[in-house]
Amino acid sequence: MRAAQTADRKLIAQVSVFDVYEGEGIGAGKKSIAIAVTLQPREKTMTDQEIDAVAAKIVAEVGKRTGGTLRG
Repeated sequence: MRAAQTADRKLIAQVSVFDVYEGEGIGAGKKSIAIAVTLQPREKTMTDQEIDAVAAKIVAEVGKRTGGTLRG
């Protein structure tokens, strides 16, 4: 969660885990973790492209800091 939060400290208001799965389809010793990210823009409503860019930054930052395989 901290890795996701650092992707854009000005826009990301909250990060929380909402699902953890270990089982069929996930490799041994691995788990699937789903996070919810709340964005709080302060200056204007974000466009779809801006939201997509922040999502890409989050995926990249979490992957870099955790070594996990992510999908946006």
